Amino acid sequence: MAGVQDQLEIKFRLTDGSDIGPKSFPAATNVSTLKESILAQWPKEKDNGPRTVKDVKLISGGKILENSRTVGECRSPLCEIPGGVTTMHVVVQPPSVEKGVANCSLMFFGRIGT
Repeated sequence: MAGVQDQLEIKFRLTDGSDIGPKSFPAATNVSTLKESILAQWPKEKDNGPRTVKDVKLISGGKILENSRTVGECRSPLCEIPGGVTTMHVVVQPPSVEKGVANCSLMFFGRIGT
């Protein structure tokens, strides 16, 4: 029976309210692996899907989950019902703007008050 407790049923809630899953994962699975699973199962008809694991943020129990942590470490006793499905929220972070381009708007050319 301990093997059953080491498995978690997780579904991933997308921003439009649709879900990926549920799917069973071992408690030793790291968050980065969950994100890879999301990438592989991302609905093809949805626009602006994540391209890499870095584009995905997973939120559970109101906390952003770190890639190096395991599912077991991220478990919240307040959010978990024995034998139930855990819902994790998926946020896709848009690609970051290149630093050189972003900083251009902060540069000032010329003199003031002459």
